[in-house]
Amino acid sequence: MDAVIDFLNTIFWGYVLIYGLLGVGIYFTVRLGFIQFRHFFEFFRVVKGSRSSDKAGISPLQALTVSLASRVGTGNLAGVAVALSLGGPGAIFWMWMVALVGMATAYAESTLAQLYKIRNEDGDYRGGPAFYIARGLGAPWAGALFSLALILSFGLIFNAVQANSIAGAVEQAFGFDRLWVGIAVAVLAGIIVFGGIRSIARVAEVVVPFMAVAYLIVALYVLVVHITEVPAMLALIVRSAFGFEEVTGGVAAGLLAAMLNGVKRGLFSNEAGMGSAPNIAAVATPDPHHPSSQGLVQGLGVFIDTLLICTATALMILLSGVYTPGQEVDGITLTQSALTAHIGSFGGTFVAIAIFFFAFTSIIGNLSYAENAMTFLGAGGKVGMTFIRLFALAMVLWGSLQSVATVFNTADASMGLMATINLIAILALSGTVVKLTKDYFAQKRTGLEPTFDNDLYPELKGKIDGTIWTMHGDVGPRR
Repeated sequence: MDAVIDFLNTIFWGYVLIYGLLGVGIYFTVRLGFIQFRHFFEFFRVVKGSRSSDKAGISPLQALTVSLASRVGTGNLAGVAVALSLGGPGAIFWMWMVALVGMATAYAESTLAQLYKIRNEDGDYRGGPAFYIARGLGAPWAGALFSLALILSFGLIFNAVQANSIAGAVEQAFGFDRLWVGIAVAVLAGIIVFGGIRSIARVAEVVVPFMAVAYLIVALYVLVVHITEVPAMLALIVRSAFGFEEVTGGVAAGLLAAMLNGVKRGLFSNEAGMGSAPNIAAVATPDPHHPSSQGLVQGLGVFIDTLLICTATALMILLSGVYTPGQEVDGITLTQSALTAHIGSFGGTFVAIAIFFFAFTSIIGNLSYAENAMTFLGAGGKVGMTFIRLFALAMVLWGSLQSVATVFNTADASMGLMATINLIAILALSGTVVKLTKDYFAQKRTGLEPTFDNDLYPELKGKIDGTIWTMHGDVGPRR
């Protein structure tokens, strides 16, 4: 099994995604007119006060917090430490680059998810890459393949990754046996996820802002204490990104190691282009009522995840004095050691608490994505969802007992398959994204509240759900 996983990772990460992710991000950045820079404040405006929803969906704010619940997990604490250990400080620079261009990618994929969403048998919104692949590209077989990869990645393996970090952090801080930690996490997650997407959204709306703010407050304290050293650390990150800090192995070796690990851990953290966040973006009732507004919401999620939280973790580790280039260490252990150096013995405990909330909310957020995939495959009923939820909780137990290397390598392979399919799809549908974006901001410039009018998109007739988007009586298919 390890040989197969290693082969897939070589293909995906050695040839396809390390260039594809940056390439697609740059493509959308340029084609959308540098949307994440020119319209940066609009990313915030569409979230501010956007608590409205209807019986079919959740609010944009809830969609953002659920996507952040999935994004803000082990990648922000353990993943950053792994990137530093394997790629040096320069890996953080490439995480930044993935995030900056990834904001445009995240905008594109979530805008498409909103446009092509449907109502399920209960009248609730469901959607995501599988739906825009099947309906927009006329390739239901590819949508099914993506759904299977999504269930494997987010419904199963990624939950093992999150549980692995929780168990490691709690064992390190409190000495609890990993098995009992895994059982406790599985029970708590089960109580929430069996309530469905709305239950997950309600929990995420409360927990995610609290945990993110608490973590950033501690990071801000560390940065203030070491404010004179921060510029030097930022300079170190930039120099190392191009191999200038490498003592051995040459510039190329330093550059490739930094880029590879930064891109991998950056994608794992912010998920831009992976096709995960669009699944919850589709469930939201957009405000304003235009697909682009939810794309902007999810683009903001990438900024918060990587440019704020991951950077905070990286600087705390680099400023702590416990980091040694090339050291092999469990990612979460390095983060705990860094916080202990900054704030004393409570540092390890704080990281254990933080990783519990970060990773736990990722587990419940991930399962909301799997629910959409099950709907696409026609298995979204009670029996199908009960099966996938129980299987996912079993993976929580498995992950809590595995070595970190095995879990992360398996996650990389499944994530690579998902991202490859999704990147091809959003590139093929990029013309629609551009048209929607121009329409949204053209209305903004005239002082109007952007509203989607399907009469302006005759090419979409029969592909989008007219019961959701119709303005003038043109009703399309429900499924």
